[in-house]
Amino acid sequence: MLQEALAGAGYPERVLVACSGGPDSLALAAVAAYFARRGHVDGRPVTVGAVVVDHQLQPGSAEVAAGTAEILRELGLDPVQIRTVDVAATGFGPEAAARDARHAALEAAAGEWEAGAVLLGHTLDDQAEQVLLGLARGSGTRSLAGMRPARGKLLRPFLGLRREDTLEICRAEELEPWHDPSNTDPAFARSRTRVEVMPVLEEKLGPGVAESLARTAAILQLDADYLEDVANSTYESLVEHDGPDTSLAEAALAGLAPAIRFRVIAKAAAAVGGQQPSYQRLLAAEALLRRKGSAGPVELPGGVSVYRLSLAEQDRERAQGPGGAEGVPREAARCGKLVFRLHKPSRK
Repeated sequence: MLQEALAGAGYPERVLVACSGGPDSLALAAVAAYFARRGHVDGRPVTVGAVVVDHQLQPGSAEVAAGTAEILRELGLDPVQIRTVDVAATGFGPEAAARDARHAALEAAAGEWEAGAVLLGHTLDDQAEQVLLGLARGSGTRSLAGMRPARGKLLRPFLGLRREDTLEICRAEELEPWHDPSNTDPAFARSRTRVEVMPVLEEKLGPGVAESLARTAAILQLDADYLEDVANSTYESLVEHDGPDTSLAEAALAGLAPAIRFRVIAKAAAAVGGQQPSYQRLLAAEALLRRKGSAGPVELPGGVSVYRLSLAEQDRERAQGPGGAEGVPREAARCGKLVFRLHKPSRK
């Protein structure tokens, strides 16, 4: 699996393994160390290092990080770095905040070492849990598509392996993995999914639930990629920029299939500095297309406002020129556009 992942990434000469010391990432490090000792993958030279991220979220985390780094050095990985991060509250929960801090640390380490790939130890079980959590949140196609095997420099070669397989690799390599207590902490939705929900599903529905959920993610990734490509090209053909504002022509936007229309609206919001809107916020913004005259604003995440500007109001603004009257008067419209404006800095 790792060999295929590195081949798909174009055989990067420098590879980093992100390792927490848990069984999944430690097993991945052990497999990567095999290629490090050989010095090549399919005849292409490779050097393998590792990064241990200390989130400082648990007592003794520094000792765990130091012990993991020592194991990685004994496996033959070089260089081995420990990155200590501060996990700041982002408003999206502690798991998301820790993930953001971890990815920033990995990106920095990869940049400094000029690594062409960073290996992550997510397994098929992680993918299944991701899909279940997306279903529980009522998420769309992109979320239900789960984690990608490859995204930029990030590679997940173990997405086809079960968690029990990584434990077996550790046993075979005589490695003692660290078991993160947060993985069984019921305070976290992912932990409850892992410890309580998945076992019940396997018991009541029969074995193979995790594989079926992972297969669903793989199928939806194809669908999501196609829709994303169509939405990108459609957005580029419709978008207009007026200073810091972004606008979309109402008539063209209303004529799109809903699946594309919602994605184009989300892209316009992101273009001015906003965050991904929820489905409810997208519905509210899309509803402006059915209003008469100028209307809005509808507030979107990240300090973005979207409003409908009627053709009559556009004519008035053009007649007034720069510095025209503020506000959006309610007038009958022949045709209009949706305008997206950032009112405060985004908290990304």
